[in-house]
Amino acid sequence: LHGPDRLLAFEQIGEHDVVLTTYALLFRDEEKLAEFKFSLAVFDEAQAIKNPTAKAALAARRIRADRRIVMSGTPLENHLGELWAQVDLVLPGLLGPKKAFSERFRTPIEKLGDAVRSKLLEKRLKPFLLRRTKSEVASDLPAKTEITRAVELDGDQRELYETLRLAMNKKVRDAVKVRGIKQSSIVILDAMLKLRQACCDPALVKLPSARKVKNSAKREILLDMLAELIEEGRRVLVFSQFTEMLDLIESDLNAQSIAFVRLDGSTQDRETPVQQFQKLKVPVFLISLKAGGVGLNLTAADTVIHYDPWWNPAVENQATDRAHRIGQDKPVFVYKLVCSNTIEEKIVALQAKKAALASAIMSGGSSTALKWDAEAIAHLFGVDE
Repeated sequence: LHGPDRLLAFEQIGEHDVVLTTYALLFRDEEKLAEFKFSLAVFDEAQAIKNPTAKAALAARRIRADRRIVMSGTPLENHLGELWAQVDLVLPGLLGPKKAFSERFRTPIEKLGDAVRSKLLEKRLKPFLLRRTKSEVASDLPAKTEITRAVELDGDQRELYETLRLAMNKKVRDAVKVRGIKQSSIVILDAMLKLRQACCDPALVKLPSARKVKNSAKREILLDMLAELIEEGRRVLVFSQFTEMLDLIESDLNAQSIAFVRLDGSTQDRETPVQQFQKLKVPVFLISLKAGGVGLNLTAADTVIHYDPWWNPAVENQATDRAHRIGQDKPVFVYKLVCSNTIEEKIVALQAKKAALASAIMSGGSSTALKWDAEAIAHLFGVDE
């Protein structure tokens, strides 16, 4: 079921064994799909419907089926509420109502690091969970080497970052003091965004003071790396969450006559750049994390560069897996560019906590508390001794 002519296909559903559709079309075709009862409903990449109040998620719950399965490489991206949404879709009631789940599991585990509750949740899920790691599925994959490349901010860029950090620290503290942490989330996220942008490139920061800063340490290091890698005959994927950052990198590559292709949310034809890269016509592929983090097979690449770190390690790993997957016959090197003594280092530390949380729930590992309190905020915007 796809495209403007898909309504004609509904008449043929009874003649076929399998019906394929997308989450984007699910709620649009909800009434038509309700006319049928299926033996099995499979929700692939189920993290796409992790918000239980979203239209696609609500439509998924209304599909009539004898059995349901959710499939995901990242069932837990940000918090346990997402895991609850996916489990409740296929096994309503197993984890209780959403509010009760938050009180019994999410708050004690995420905020207090309650190992007993974590173990109890893992035990409850285990009979219904089939988990296979990549090492089990593709045991013959070549090695993957992860390298964190420290980037030192200096001069005007460091001065801009510190000025922003002090201003954002005060702004966040004032907001939290007046409204509390929960009601200050927009202020906190905006502050984080500005600091992350200052690390990537001052040109991303929409402030008059940032316009005066012309140097970007990370951008310079990336260009040096790409020049060396291309000379060695390497094929490189460059991921960033900021499409504006991809614009800046694109202008640099054009200036140095480096061939590349690009994929982001505005790309209409995804197949052409993928084919150009896979057929070795270009050495560099610029990809926005959101648009190209899943669903691509890019085994021509032997190098992955994450230009900016994100909270969730699972999202970065999914992006890396565009290259490190079945069909890859070369060792893969993964570089993470992280600005020293900045919020980026603290994001990397938070990634480790999120990975521990996912490990604790999905495979019985140990978990540390994920606190989002005044102490955590002070850590994000303060300076480590």
